[in-house]
Amino acid sequence: MPIVVRIDVELAKRKMSVGEFAEKVGLTPANVAVLKNGRAKAVRFSTLEAMCRVLGCQPGDLLEYTDDE
Repeated sequence: MPIVVRIDVELAKRKMSVGEFAEKVGLTPANVAVLKNGRAKAVRFSTLEAMCRVLGCQPGDLLEYTDDE
């Protein structure tokens, strides 16, 4: 998939657990895992906004486009 989700990188930078992140964002740890593993088909802007607020980052820090070719 050409969109790579980099939540794990941002969590590691902040030494934040998935459980703590999920609680602060308002998601279940299972849904965070779906996002982290690239299995999500969509992300709501409100969820992206909450993730950026909690991590103090920009959307581009969490999502990266890569060319499959």
